[in-house]
Amino acid sequence: MDVERLLDPEIAAALTALAMPPLRLNNDMLPEMREQRRTQAEAAKRSDAVQRRDIVIPGTDGDPDIRLHITRPKSAADDRLGCLYWVHGGGYVSGLAEQNDPMFDHLCTALNCSGVSVAYRLSPETPYPGALHDCYAGLLYTYIHATELGIDPSRIGIGGASAGGGLAAGLGLLARDKAEVPVAFQYLVYPMIDDRQVTESSTWDVPVWSPTANTFGWKAYLGDLYGTNDIPAYAAPTRATDLSGLPPTYVLVGSLDGFLDEDVDYAARLNRAGVPTELHVYPGAPHGFDAFLPGTQLSRRARVASDDWLNRMLNP
Repeated sequence: MDVERLLDPEIAAALTALAMPPLRLNNDMLPEMREQRRTQAEAAKRSDAVQRRDIVIPGTDGDPDIRLHITRPKSAADDRLGCLYWVHGGGYVSGLAEQNDPMFDHLCTALNCSGVSVAYRLSPETPYPGALHDCYAGLLYTYIHATELGIDPSRIGIGGASAGGGLAAGLGLLARDKAEVPVAFQYLVYPMIDDRQVTESSTWDVPVWSPTANTFGWKAYLGDLYGTNDIPAYAAPTRATDLSGLPPTYVLVGSLDGFLDEDVDYAARLNRAGVPTELHVYPGAPHGFDAFLPGTQLSRRARVASDDWLNRMLNP
């Protein structure tokens, strides 16, 4: 794989300027990575046109309380809006609900929608199924309390990026099987969904998220389950044998992302299962390109296409 030749020139130049080598994560580096995410989230510019508030809800079955970070346009007043229930990324081991405030500043005003981001427990301190339980509890609360949150319960979709996309995909399967929340759509941004790392792309030494970091993330999330045959599809959605009955799905990934093969295959399987699925593969784009490099042409193209689809889902 000649990454240097295939990388989009504008993105390559930006990565060089930012000095962003592939992340080779381990336990010693994890505290620094988490603090860096927190610092970046706190430093991000935020729009005055968007209202933000946090609520704390009970966990289920003895789990700790869960914080939900809620955003909506100030101009919406008391309107009931469509909602994107969001799961942040971070390799299952880092990240925080506020890190996607800039995304919701854009979405809330451009699409007149609400956002609910869940602050789930991280691994390795809390391995599977802790994070998924938190995500589901938050989704169920959002649906049951939609009216008081200013949300239309018939227009709640789920989404996430990277590990958040993996959790969102697992959440979609869990919500389908529990049949308590009618999820309107799922928006999966380069989702991390295959623990086995047996595809060709999963071995590529590509920018941002390396195979070493990927292995670390999966080992942390799966704990004692890692490397066994007892891993449920809710934890690693590519292991699901039945994808029927899932809501309309959008899958976005770059051609130089280690998750390329698993994401393209998942989209194809969704389509074969009768799920309306839209797949976008961006040539020369590495993992996280739209988040780390939002000003590049590829990122702008990705945002336009995503906005169009999300608008159709949130405002049918």
